Amino acid sequence: MYFTMKGNVLEAIIGAVVLIVASFFMYFAYTSSGEKVKDGYLLLARFDDASGIMVGSDVKLNGIKVGVVKSLSLDENYQASVTILVKGDIKIPTDSSAHISTEGLMGNKFIAIIPGYKPEKMNVGDEIEITRSAVNLEGLIDKFLVGGGSKDK
Repeated sequence: MYFTMKGNVLEAIIGAVVLIVASFFMYFAYTSSGEKVKDGYLLLARFDDASGIMVGSDVKLNGIKVGVVKSLSLDENYQASVTILVKGDIKIPTDSSAHISTEGLMGNKFIAIIPGYKPEKMNVGDEIEITRSAVNLEGLIDKFLVGGGSKDK
């Protein structure tokens, strides 16, 4: 009985250490899971299809996170109206465009801002007028399999 009790105490100590280390890693992963955007300015972008974009999705410029998606809604023309929060120190030219893009082949979707060349910069509430929705990979595969991609019609 003495050995059993000693083994149970040792197992309990090892279990507690494992739980503490796991908690530390979960906290670290949560706090460093991406740069938080707290202050900045809001811009609007309208897309025909915003599939895969959700509140909190990244907004990137040249691969660098510069903002997050704050809200999604439908406008009067049934377009996806996406409000993004851009870091205050990032000034985006007025002729820039926004595209829905994917990290890798099957990764998370994000909004990629392609900077323009005009010296004028966007202000709070401005709209990014040049937008492009993501390519619907499933739709392309479906067309190919059903024969919709054939030129012999």
